[in-house]
Amino acid sequence: MSFRRGVVRQSKFRHVFAQVWKSEHCIDDVRVSRVTWDSPLCTVNPKFIAVIVEAGGGGAFLVVPIGKSGRIDQSCPTVCGHAAPVLDIQWSPHDDNIIASASEDCTVKVIWQIPDGGLASPMTEAVVTLEGHSKRVGILAWHPSALNILLTAGCDNVICVWNVGTGELVYQLSEAHPDLIYSVSWNKDGSAVCTVCKDKALRVIDPRRGTVLKVKEKVHEGTRPMRALFLSDGKILTTGFSRMSERQLALWDTKDLSEPMAVQEMDTSNGVLLPFYDPDTNMVYLCGKGDCTIRYFEVTDESPYVHFLSLYSSKEPQRGAGFLSKRGVDVNKCEIARFYKLHERKVEPISMTVPRKSDLFQVDLYPDTAGSEAALQADEWIAGQDAPPLLVSLSGGYTAPPSKHRDPLRSKPQLTSQDSGTGAASPSAASALPARETDPEGNGERPKKEDELLTELLAEMKALRAVVLAQSQRIELLERQLARIEDGDV
Repeated sequence: MSFRRGVVRQSKFRHVFAQVWKSEHCIDDVRVSRVTWDSPLCTVNPKFIAVIVEAGGGGAFLVVPIGKSGRIDQSCPTVCGHAAPVLDIQWSPHDDNIIASASEDCTVKVIWQIPDGGLASPMTEAVVTLEGHSKRVGILAWHPSALNILLTAGCDNVICVWNVGTGELVYQLSEAHPDLIYSVSWNKDGSAVCTVCKDKALRVIDPRRGTVLKVKEKVHEGTRPMRALFLSDGKILTTGFSRMSERQLALWDTKDLSEPMAVQEMDTSNGVLLPFYDPDTNMVYLCGKGDCTIRYFEVTDESPYVHFLSLYSSKEPQRGAGFLSKRGVDVNKCEIARFYKLHERKVEPISMTVPRKSDLFQVDLYPDTAGSEAALQADEWIAGQDAPPLLVSLSGGYTAPPSKHRDPLRSKPQLTSQDSGTGAASPSAASALPARETDPEGNGERPKKEDELLTELLAEMKALRAVVLAQSQRIELLERQLARIEDGDV
């Protein structure tokens, strides 16, 4: 007699479960924006939570420390420098105090420098304002490994790549897309981007050469918006709708886009599926706007390649969600991901946890992850270099570094307008540059008060030298006394 035992796929993430934080750890009375743009409306890093909120007569977003909980007072300061509603916000991956915002006013405001303790007063002036789009701007994407490289996409069907350190428009792709761009994602080393457009096509683009490397028509048959993102191994994951309005998830091999590697159909709903990807665990989380669920999958090299793990379900629908980078999770509790679910007037943290009994650091759950240090400077990437993100270990937990308090601008911005081809620096960017004066000896320009700073440094060095000398004498005296005690002279 023989029988066949069921084969269960082995995976350490099979039993990942979602745990909602208690109400006292939620953030209440947050007036989440009602803008109809399909963006997450929230972005999170190890220091701050930022949420796009309702604002009369312009656009604003709220920034609070990540440990904040309880009620948000109506007088709480916001970042409110836009003249129209904010559509997208993104933290810089290389400085946890810098955030960029895109708006319906056709501008991108970059280098909002958020103080370590949060905002003490409303912030209205950005260090740099990028003006290169002729219609509203709804997509932001920081380069994963090059410092100060930011990609923007607007309703003018144009992609712009900026060096925000100088305010320059370094690349512009105005002919690649015939219709509205839904989504843009960098690959691991930042050498290419993938996009999906209203024409239902998936494109792989080299932004520096301005060429479309590959195109796949009709990746999803439905007419609703789609999303696409690069995975760490170079594959592309897309979400969209079938011809019968069923929501779909598809995996594509960039070497051959003729047929998808896997397609999964989920349900029938109008909510756009927003994918969030964790490259360390190769897990994908799908949050549908207006849904009450978060689905999560594992992507592997084994057929059927995309494996459904489980879903989190609640009673209240989500307006959006923020996904915390791996540097901010609690490794002591085996937390591998954390969401910040947006309700109508509340932000609710949700932890994704792997059940483990041991209190030791779980090396298999936490491989080295992308750190905050950039692998390349902007000029190096523009010159053609590519590099993956620099990795850091999470053993012992990650500690967010303090604000660098540096001027991110290296030279006077020279913004290029899409219409005129030339442009000038915005007043806010120009005002961020340090004031300069002419050297009377004819050696060019130098910063003001240079002599005073030099005098202060010399005085401080003299004081430190005196302290070191006094300590050396004290140590010598103590050593002599110790020697006398050991010899029995005392």
